[in-house]
Amino acid sequence: MRLALAAAAAALVLAGCGQSGGGAQRSVCPPGKLCFHAANQNDPETLDPAKGSLVIEDNIISDMFVGLVTDDAAGQPIPGAAESWTTSPDGLTWTFKLRPHVWSDGVPVTADDVVFSLRRLADPKTAAQYAYFIYPIKNAQEINGGKAAPETLGVEALDDRTVRITLLHPVPYLPELLKHQSTYVLPAHVIRKWGDAWVNPGHIVSNGPYTLASWRLGDKIRLVKNPRFYDAANVCLDEVYYYPIADINSAERQVLRGELDMSNSLRSSRVEYLRKVAPDYVHTHTYLGVGYLAVNTNIPALKDKRVRLALDMALDREFYAEKLFRAGELPAYGFTPPGVANYPGGVKAYFAGWPLERRQAEARRLLAEAGYGPKNPLKLEILYSPGGSQTTIVPAIQADWRQIGVQASLAQAEGQILFSSLNARNFQVGVAGWIADYNDANTFLYLLKSTTGPQNYGDYKNPIYDALLDKADNEPDLQKRAAYLMQAEKIMVDDAANLPFYFWISRNLVNPNVSGWIDNIVDHHRKRWLCFKDADARRSAPRS
Repeated sequence: MRLALAAAAAALVLAGCGQSGGGAQRSVCPPGKLCFHAANQNDPETLDPAKGSLVIEDNIISDMFVGLVTDDAAGQPIPGAAESWTTSPDGLTWTFKLRPHVWSDGVPVTADDVVFSLRRLADPKTAAQYAYFIYPIKNAQEINGGKAAPETLGVEALDDRTVRITLLHPVPYLPELLKHQSTYVLPAHVIRKWGDAWVNPGHIVSNGPYTLASWRLGDKIRLVKNPRFYDAANVCLDEVYYYPIADINSAERQVLRGELDMSNSLRSSRVEYLRKVAPDYVHTHTYLGVGYLAVNTNIPALKDKRVRLALDMALDREFYAEKLFRAGELPAYGFTPPGVANYPGGVKAYFAGWPLERRQAEARRLLAEAGYGPKNPLKLEILYSPGGSQTTIVPAIQADWRQIGVQASLAQAEGQILFSSLNARNFQVGVAGWIADYNDANTFLYLLKSTTGPQNYGDYKNPIYDALLDKADNEPDLQKRAAYLMQAEKIMVDDAANLPFYFWISRNLVNPNVSGWIDNIVDHHRKRWLCFKDADARRSAPRS
């Protein structure tokens, strides 16, 4: 097997033809160019940074645009559209100096573009899921709620290259927020001309390392190097192709055959095997992600904290991590993963150290106290998306709850239908996950705040929890702020506001001939930083 893999990798130098799977045709790389081919699971719903909400969208969008702040090769914040910034002593005023650069159509990027972009994000007409990201900016929440005009947003162009942002409270993680796709700088002149159609090929312009050349649904998205990008001289790859390959196993085979350069989705159950037969291809790393069960507190039975705790206690997290996933995932008894910046972490449910038998016994007692038992069993429906780890984990959860007398039925929904059902509260228990939008505990804990909106799937409401998050927001001292956040997390964990059961690891399959790849906690691998070890040979190789 090792020899076959080595041969496939070597053959990639000359490869230009072949099927990428799912009916998509692998494109021929133009002579003298370096082309990168990546599996991306599904077609994006949009390439509008303000409206995107999925990782598969961010992968593409972040190769085309940069915000005031952007990612380095290790996923750390570095200057992007802004070359520098300063902060006032009270942390409420941030002033950004834009670097001199232009859009891909040659029009200068200005401070007015920044103001336009953030106003558009806050404007309720945009219907941006991540509008709440900028609620710390003065008047953003009022604008998004329709109570103020977008022009009142606390973002001001002082001159063509200087932007001032005024905050309601200190936000030490603002650079992390400003490298999120929703806050990217957008071309005001193009959006004003084309409206929502501005993202269509032929209309869209970008300020990042790549521009959109074509988008064929169900086939591929092709990006080409932006010669006007401010750091174009250091961008190696000439073209990047994203293929919507929903079949993870198919994507795996294509990477191993040399037809794709990477897949950012790899089944946990395959990692152990692949580490033996293709160890140089497998990349796993601590990741800011958590898998959890959302419990709809609008359902009468699930309003009862005792019921939620019983369901929480019955989950055999160690079995899930060690026997079902087997790739290094960790059992989760708290909601915030390890490794979050400026956060000690380690918050766990009070029963975390109990053996499973004790937890099951206490769960049965709590259910009986709540009025459920053999003569009146609790009946629930678990909504999940088929495929991947959910297909493996959900029957195990069903079996664990059966051990405490809960009758759980299973209901399947494709990905977007599942998200819609969770957002609309049209579920009882739903299998969910959350990947950090920025490296700070707030990105996890804010989900459970009563004012968050659709992404607080279970409609959890606790005024003490909300107050602690507010205190953290207004605390400039990082240690004190972390203490407030930990108190808040302990409350929501002990309330069983949702039921976390494992912390994710990132799993990528990458051809070992790819250079510049750095495994990192946010799993960001922007293509501007990647190349090939045999780049010179590839540029001179004939194409089939």
